[in-house]
This record gives sequence, C-alpha cells and structure tokens, in this order.
Amino acid sequence: MRITYFINQYPHVSHTFIRREILELEKQGFEIQRVALRGWDSNIVDETDIGERAKTHYVLQSGLLMLVPVFFKLFLQKPTQMISAIKLAVKMTRMSERSFAFHFVYLLEACRLVKFCSDHNTQHVHAHFGTNSTEVVTLANALSNIDYSFTVHGPEEFDKPLSLHLNEKIKHSKFVAAISSFGRSQLYRWAELADWKKIKIVHCGLDDGFLQGQPTVNFNSGTKQLLCIGRLCEQKGQLLLLESVKAALDCGTDIKLVLAGDGDMRPDVEAFIKQHRLVDRVTITGWISSDEVKQLIIESDAMILPSFAEGLPVAIMEAMALGRPVITTYIAGIPELLTNKENGLLFPAGDVNATKDAIIAFTQMSEGEVEAMVAKAYSSVVHQHNIVTEASKLASFIKGEA
Repeated sequence: MRITYFINQYPHVSHTFIRREILELEKQGFEIQRVALRGWDSNIVDETDIGERAKTHYVLQSGLLMLVPVFFKLFLQKPTQMISAIKLAVKMTRMSERSFAFHFVYLLEACRLVKFCSDHNTQHVHAHFGTNSTEVVTLANALSNIDYSFTVHGPEEFDKPLSLHLNEKIKHSKFVAAISSFGRSQLYRWAELADWKKIKIVHCGLDDGFLQGQPTVNFNSGTKQLLCIGRLCEQKGQLLLLESVKAALDCGTDIKLVLAGDGDMRPDVEAFIKQHRLVDRVTITGWISSDEVKQLIIESDAMILPSFAEGLPVAIMEAMALGRPVITTYIAGIPELLTNKENGLLFPAGDVNATKDAIIAFTQMSEGEVEAMVAKAYSSVVHQHNIVTEASKLASFIKGEA
C-alpha cells in the first residue's frame, strides 16, 4: 500500500519516534513517501536522519511563491473542490490565533501536497501533531478525497483545541491516533460523539536499538548525575528543577544535573545557575543528536523530567529501556507507564519540595532497590512501547482492518 507521511519538519532530532514508525511500516510492506514543510537545511549529524532527508520531499524548499501556480492549476482542474477547500480554510480561521492569510498559506501547501500524493499514487496520508500539519492534510483531503489520519501527542493540542479546530480535523479523518489513554480522553472532550470510534491508541515505540534485553544498571556510591532532556521552556519546569537541585544540595545530597536541550528560557536558566553558584553542578548541552542523547542517558544515574504539561515523553521510554531510573511528574499519560516506587519515582508537578524529596529519595536507594526498579521499568516499556507492535496497530487502522 502506498502512503504519504506529512510532517512539519523532518527529519528532526526530537522526532526520532516518527522515523522509527516510518521505517517499521516500510518493513511491514508499506511504500512510504515522506513530505515535510521544512527540514532540507537543518543541521543534522545522525547518519539515519541524513538518509531520511535525502528521501524527503519539501513543500517550501523552492519558496512560498512557487506554490501559487500549483494553486491556480488545481483551481482550474477541480473548481468545486477548491471552493470547498477555501470555505474550510475560512472556517478554520474562526477562533484561530492566526489570520486567514496563514490559513490560505496552509491551503497553498495543501495544493503542493496533493501534487506529491498524485505523483506517488498515494492511498492514504498520515500526519503527526494536530496543529498546522494536520490542517494542511485536512485541506488536501478536501481537494483530493485522499483518506488521512493523524497522531495527537499533546500538550499543545489540548491547550487550544478550539483554536486548532480539533473537532473539524477529527470529523474529516479516517481515524486519529492518540499516544496514551489520557490523550484519547482529551480528544473525546472535543470530538463529536459519533466520531469517538475513530480515536485509537497507538503508542510511540522503541526499536531494537533500545530494546536489546535486560539492561545493565549504572549504580555508583559517589556523585549521582541526573539528566533532564527537553526544550528549555516554561512547561518543562527546568527553573523549578534548579530550585529543587539547589535545595537538595543544601541538604548535603551529592548530585549534578545535565540539561540536554536549548530554548527561549536558556538565558533565565543560565542566570539562575550563575546567581546560585551552581556552575560546577549544572551543565547545559544545547541541542545534541539522538546518538548523543542516548549516550548521555547511559552515562547518567537517572533521568528527571519535572514537566507541567506533556503527552507521554519518548525520553522516559528510552531511559527505561536503557536501565536508568526515571524521576518525573504525575501528569498526562506518564502514570500509564510509571507507577511510583515500583518502576519509577513520581512527584506532583510544580512542587519544589516534592521534587527535592524525590531526588533525595533516589540518591538513598540501595543497589538492590535500583536493580528491581529498573527491571520492572524495562518490562513495562517492552510491553507497551515496542515499535513492531505499535506500527502493526497503525498499519491495521490505515488498511481499515480494525
């Protein structure tokens, strides 16, 4: 079966879960065309991503103006469908944070996507994230009647469902994949009751690069290195994490923290580190490759994610698969994978003292306790997040077999 994957930016260092999904679906017999808006000039070093970039068609690589002739050509070929698509773009503008000009650009992008799909003889389009990428796919459906589906990750889609017209996107889709039961419940809130049956659960998956059998535990009695992976922004909670780390250090806990990522809040994070004299205890890596992230997980004693809002972070799954304990918050889909004091340590989001206590509790665990936690964590992630199983689910939904 010939299908097209449509992504806002591909490949991308934080989108390895999409790459795994595409590659596994190809192993299962799909002929997949990759189409993205951007990413042809991204700074990537991963060899697999470099290979993926060579396979990807880019909508905006030749510039936005080059989409205008495609629009008019399609208008002449399919005037009725084009008028319907324009009306849908106008409808998407209502309550949107963006003006009609943006939504008209999405329509132009949809025209180009239709051309790519026609060249590939595409039978189905799948998008990731229920934001502008899915709007482009929805408009392409109005222009061509090609079935589409999309995966919702959160939290952005759940923060502004009315602005994103989630209900409209669900209504026109063949099905929608949520990455957790929590995510499905949030989609139920905004979808029409008649569309609830379209909403399926397809977890993000790990491949053999992570699922290689019971991992080795990294246990040392000296300084514990905690790793926090993610964009430096409010919802990831790094500033409160720094407060908690300082409080734990003040209590005599021997720890250091690595922040793997970059973002708008980096100046604030750096200012906090300098002000509280944490330079020798906290490191910021900036953006790094997926291989470097994996190596950092292996080198660390535990992963900590203090997020206020999430879907279900792939970084958690990767740490669990590599034998590193996870310390994180009771939010979104996380408790579906982690149970406190069994296969991880959970604490309330936004609570500095609770975060500090969780850090200290981890540093006081015995080697046997860490080994037991890691073993249960590995079992959980293998059971719930194997890419072969999850891609098979997605394949059956695309084919209409389930």
